[in-house]
Formats: sequence, structure tokens, C-alpha cells
Amino acid sequence: MTRKVFIQTHGCQMNVYDSARMLDALRVSHAFAPTDGLALHARAPCVDIVFGPQTLHRLPMMLDQVMRRRAPVVDVSFPEIEKFDRLPEPRAQGPSAFVSIMEGCSKYCTFCVVPYTRGEEVSRPFDDVIAEIAEIAELAAQGVHEVTLLGQNVNAYRGVMADGSGEYPATADLATLIEYVAAIDGIARVRYTTSHPIEFSDNLIQVYAHVPQLVNHLHLPVQSGSDRILALMKRGHTALEYKAKIRKLRAIRPAISLSSDFIVGFPGETDDDFEATMQLIEDVGFDQSYSFIYSARPGTPAASLSDPVPLAVKKARLLRLQTRINQMAQAISRRMVGTHQRVLVERPSRKDATWLAGRTENNRVVNFEGATALIGRFVELSITRVMTNSLRGELMTADVRQSRAAASVV
Repeated sequence: MTRKVFIQTHGCQMNVYDSARMLDALRVSHAFAPTDGLALHARAPCVDIVFGPQTLHRLPMMLDQVMRRRAPVVDVSFPEIEKFDRLPEPRAQGPSAFVSIMEGCSKYCTFCVVPYTRGEEVSRPFDDVIAEIAEIAELAAQGVHEVTLLGQNVNAYRGVMADGSGEYPATADLATLIEYVAAIDGIARVRYTTSHPIEFSDNLIQVYAHVPQLVNHLHLPVQSGSDRILALMKRGHTALEYKAKIRKLRAIRPAISLSSDFIVGFPGETDDDFEATMQLIEDVGFDQSYSFIYSARPGTPAASLSDPVPLAVKKARLLRLQTRINQMAQAISRRMVGTHQRVLVERPSRKDATWLAGRTENNRVVNFEGATALIGRFVELSITRVMTNSLRGELMTADVRQSRAAASVV
């Protein structure tokens, strides 16, 4: 008889194909799990395995244990650096590579479940990150020229640095790490996501002045423009402090593109609170947003707050916020028409397979005519047209010759 194994996760994406031999005829299903794995099993005895993002690498062993012992396995521990030690070997996935440099968050915003499911902030050792990116740089012949540094709160990175004698006397912040990454041959672009304003330090701002590989785009979540709501969210900063950091950055990179996260309808958000958010949007001029109506996460402090605001009001506020940011994004796109942009060619265009698609420094997708041999390379494009969610471009003279030469070889 076939036994069904339920694998419950903290909402993380999994790949279990490496465990195919262990699975045999077993079927695997995915769902969400609360932090307390034992409580979950008590409520749902049919669940055989409960694990969190930090123990995903133990999945083959857990499957084996379930099959041998016919007993449930619960492992929602936070083994810190162990998961980083089990990362797969770097490989090319298009022209960009993504490197996890830290896990977790220690900010404990009242609406967020990350600290409870991912644990507190743990950074990979500096030398491990640099070694992995150096391996990635060796794949430059395959078109890997861009690295994105990842973490739930990536600018809280504090990686220990070895001194060559086995001692770790120093700690590198994200600013230091970016400088070293940018110095690796073959790495032409550096991105990072996602950030917290209180960790957006002066050191990190200054890196934008002397590291040209650091792209002209920043995602810096603010969540609200109301100081009262920011305090209820336990964000640790005010709207004025957020804007002050942006002013410092724009003094160095005047044309930098900014995106952010917004939570609309946080419990008790008044009309004045929402208007403060709209004013922040006007003051900063965002290019993109990830904006949502607040939804309670069980176990978080905000879940117990009174929320008298009707859903219809929240929906109207969200529509107004998204409409305004979309208008700003379109205005920025229109100003790009006629400019020359350095684009990293990523793939064939989704709308027309005979065209190519690439991404500008400020994270705009540009579609243009060109030979497929250009995928993985940088090209210079003249921006000719603004579409709803992308731009159109034409190859500059030198790249036209390169494209024709590549096409003739193919």
C-alpha cells in the first residue's frame, strides 16, 4: 500500500528531486506550518514531516527516518550556518547569479513573521561569500556578469573576516562586501535585496560614490509614511529619517531609481496616516512598489490589534497609492526615451521570440531586435518607446555590427 508523506514547510519553496530514490512511490504535498511544529503534529497527526527553511537541507535524512521508523519527524530548529555549508555548487542561470549572504531578521516588526520562521540574523563568513562569487565569476564565459546579494535583511550583513592565521579579528559590513565583490574580474553589476532603512548606513551610501558596478537602483522598504503607524509597526525609524537617507544617497546618485514596500490599512490607520504615506511618496518619487493591504500573521504582535477600518476603505487607499506610483514610474520611463542605456541581455522576448529582452541598471525591461548570440552580453540601446510594463529599444551602431556578425556566425 502506498503511504502518503505530507511535508509541511514555513512557506519556503523546495526541490525534492534529489530525493527521488528515497521517495519511490511516495507522494509529497506542500503547505504552511506554524512555528511550533509539535503543536502542528498534535492537531494534524497525518503530517509526517515538519521542517523550516533552516533545515531544508536535512530533507533526505528526514524522509529516510520517516520511512525506517514509521514515526513523525519535527525539525524547526535554527542551526545557523549549517544551511549555508550545504548550499549547492554555484552555477549559471542566465547572465545573473543570486548569492545568499545572510538569513533571518532581528528587527521584529510587529506585522512580520520572518524572525519567528527564519530566526534571527545570521551572516555567512566573508571569505565563504567571496569564494562563491569568485567561482561564479569563472562562469563569465557563459554570460554571468551580474550578482545579486540576498538576505531577508541584507544590509544587516556582518560577516567575520579571517586574517590568514585562523583568527577572525574583523567583521565586514555590506559596504565592505560590495567593494570586494565589485573588484572580482568578470563581475560587472552588483545588486542586493532586500533592505531595512535603519541598516542603510552612511558607509553603504558612500559605496555608491566609488563602486560603479553597484547599480543605479535601490529597493528600500518603508511600509508607511506615518510616524504613528511606523511606531506601531516597530520599524525603528521615522519618515523624516527615511527621507534624510534618500537625500544623502541622491546627493551621490541623483538619478537613482527607488522602489519600496507599503502596507496599506495597518490596524487603526486613519485618513491622516494614509495621507502621510501619500506625502512621502510625493516627496521621494518612487519608481515601483510592492504594496498590499495588511493581513494578520498569526503569532505576530500586530495580529492582536484592533482594526476598525473597513475593507472597502483599505482597497480604495491601495488603489490610490498604486495608481500614483504607476504614474511616477511612467513619467520616469518617458524621460528615458531618447537616452542611451547599457542593457544586460537576459533572454528572448516573451512577446516575440525573434526579439531579445534585457534589463537596465534601474531595473527596466527593454525589448529590442538582435541576434540570440547577444544573450548574456551587455549592449548599448537607444530607448525609443514606452510600453505599459517595459521599454522598446534599438541597438546602437557598434552593437548593430556585433549583432549582425553574431547572426552570420550562427
